[in-house]
Amino acid sequence: MSGILAHLVQRIQDAADILKKSHRIAILTGAGISTPSGIPDFRSPDSGLWEQFDPLEVASLATFRYQPDAFFHWLHPLANKILKAVPNRAHLALADLQKFSQDVTVITQNIDGLHQKAGSTHVLEVHGNLRTLTCVSCFDQVPSDSYLDTYLKNLSIPKCSKCHSILKPDVVLMGEQLPARVWLQAQETSKHCDLMIVAGSSLEVLPVAGLPMRAIENGAHLIIINHSKTYIDVRADIVFHENVDEILPMIVQEVSRDEL
Repeated sequence: MSGILAHLVQRIQDAADILKKSHRIAILTGAGISTPSGIPDFRSPDSGLWEQFDPLEVASLATFRYQPDAFFHWLHPLANKILKAVPNRAHLALADLQKFSQDVTVITQNIDGLHQKAGSTHVLEVHGNLRTLTCVSCFDQVPSDSYLDTYLKNLSIPKCSKCHSILKPDVVLMGEQLPARVWLQAQETSKHCDLMIVAGSSLEVLPVAGLPMRAIENGAHLIIINHSKTYIDVRADIVFHENVDEILPMIVQEVSRDEL
């Protein structure tokens, strides 16, 4: 076994040991956990969505209000990928972890719903999701299922059946506030956890990027699994700059050996 491999195995064991001793676990996930499922992230060089589009022009609240067709045109290929995507090993590992540990909360910046598809039951979607739509005029909220086929096939903008105004997907756009109830739960979870694991997030988007700091300031351990460096690496107990869909399942597998 090479020195590099041995060092990686030891860090996986160390991470598993911390996890086994923890009672309230928060998992903060970002776009990097879903890229192995074929969903592009936002900031990777060459492949990130913001390398191809200006977010203020296509994914802001102002664009949606004044040029909704531009927003729906941008969303179309991403929505196609999200709806076809299946959970990868990292998503499945977190669902397994919730079976072994009683208090595990997933806080996700993703809108793809892959945690729920994998079987996770306690998921806080701080940036919303595509499962529902809300009317911009009468605020009626409806499931998106009945509108998706027409939108994906014809790029038809969804309209409210009651007042015929545009239906907005319940995702958080730039310039829009996070959903208050979910955000409060995420803050409380971060404050009271004794371990936070950051999985696939570069921690560049506020206010979510501040949650790990809230956790460690209240005495929690911190494990980071992300390809690129984050601002809080120096404060973490263990850092993996590796593939999250490889490292996370290995850590959970190590934990599960004592549970089975």
